Amino acid sequence: MKNPRAFVMIVISVGIGLGAVVLASNWVSKQTKVASDKVVVAASDIDLGTPLTPQMLKVADWPKGSVPAGATDDVKTLDTRVVKVSLLRGEPVLESKLAPIGATGGLSAVIAQGNRAITVRVNDVVGVAGFALPGNYVDIVVNTEDESVKAENVNKSISKIVLEHILVLAVAQEQVRDDTKPKVVNAVTLEVTPEQAEKLDLARSVGTLSLVLRNQVDTSLVTTIGSTKKNLLNRTEQPEAIAIQQTGDKAEVKKVVVYRKAAVKKAVEKPVYEQVEVVRGTNKTIEEFKP
Repeated sequence: MKNPRAFVMIVISVGIGLGAVVLASNWVSKQTKVASDKVVVAASDIDLGTPLTPQMLKVADWPKGSVPAGATDDVKTLDTRVVKVSLLRGEPVLESKLAPIGATGGLSAVIAQGNRAITVRVNDVVGVAGFALPGNYVDIVVNTEDESVKAENVNKSISKIVLEHILVLAVAQEQVRDDTKPKVVNAVTLEVTPEQAEKLDLARSVGTLSLVLRNQVDTSLVTTIGSTKKNLLNRTEQPEAIAIQQTGDKAEVKKVVVYRKAAVKKAVEKPVYEQVEVVRGTNKTIEEFKP
């Protein structure tokens, strides 16, 4: 090269530029680096009732100071544990989402302590057209005959809500919840208490059952006396309804609505008068006199 000095300056400039890039990159990394802890998360979607294996899990960085309660950083401690709720990919595996140690998996592992699972037969109408999916809550209505009605030639049919806010555990043989589309099945498995199980078994033996889908976050309970053909067609007398707000183990009255008998208007008899036409000059009037 004819000008060695120019070549040296070019090399020095390139070196200085590369050094500046490296320094800037290190500075940016230090500024954006956040202290983190290790947390075990799901490596893929995991269905409820599934026993965990190391292949289903991975360790991921989690911002320090915001690690969820019940999380762990040791995959081995979660081996063979059963999840009682579905987990999404990347979701931390928490103790509250796991069945007790020793659970072997399946539907029995996701039933709450003290509760039971019972299956009822449904069709596309009884099962709310397939919209009653695992994880939803339903009310149960029974249609039967009211044996307390002693009158003859009277329709004794009555429909009554017998159970409220009942969790759907599975539809047919599937525990997986899929909100993308309804699924018409012939059986639905519900989570109930022992007392509710007895009541439900009796209800399906004395009449026909229907499921009523309810809002996920609505926990209020409504006590009614049932609906009969008489109050369905004759609205002069309607039952009393009491709304009860369920809060944990306590129930408190929230609102009372009473439908009273409709007012029946009686015909008012108008007094009878004798009418006489009176002419005064050019004026003509009608006068009334009691007979």
